[in-house]
Amino acid sequence: MGKRIRVQRRGRGGSTFKASTHKRMAPAQYLLLATKDYLETSIKGVIEEFVHDPGRGAPLAFVSFENGKKCYTIVPEGVSEGQQIQMGGKAGDGGKIAKGSGAYSTVVAHTPQGSMVKLPSGKTRYLNDYCRATIGVVSGAGRLEKPLLKAGAKFHLMKAKGHKYPRTRGRAMIAAVHPYGSSKKSARKGTTVSRHAPPGQKVGLIAAKGAGQKKRR
Repeated sequence: MGKRIRVQRRGRGGSTFKASTHKRMAPAQYLLLATKDYLETSIKGVIEEFVHDPGRGAPLAFVSFENGKKCYTIVPEGVSEGQQIQMGGKAGDGGKIAKGSGAYSTVVAHTPQGSMVKLPSGKTRYLNDYCRATIGVVSGAGRLEKPLLKAGAKFHLMKAKGHKYPRTRGRAMIAAVHPYGSSKKSARKGTTVSRHAPPGQKVGLIAAKGAGQKKRR
């Protein structure tokens, strides 16, 4: 009889799989104002300091505004501490996509369906014209180009994100402990699985339309 696979053990919520979220600073957000104020005005603020948020690749900026409110927000490239920024309908603000270090989205066109935005993955999506966005590229680009050099650095990076590390491939295991495990090449199974499969079988490419990468034309 084999042991419980990783998916089953993770579902129990043990300390091995928990992220240390109590060390995190704050969510990256925008100043909460009424919709009318966002559209018709712009509020000035000052970047007081840049902070590192564990588990997040890009830095955060602590901004205090002239109305007395404060918040943490993402940092575009080229800004500095003490710099004045603006937030509002007259200045351009807010969103929840393309917030990773070095990421950005491009407004391709404005249509009756909404603004056509090209995402970092290359796909295009229609967004509401009143969606907020940060102008610029998120700082921290090239962060992953520097090698980690040691397994310990990789371990602490994965621990901050709440990822289990190291991660063993299912095909490298024996057949008793994983659905894909076997030492025989002829015994390998397909890695696609139904979305409604139970936790003991829901591993691999979940609800995938295909088993391999599509060739780009």
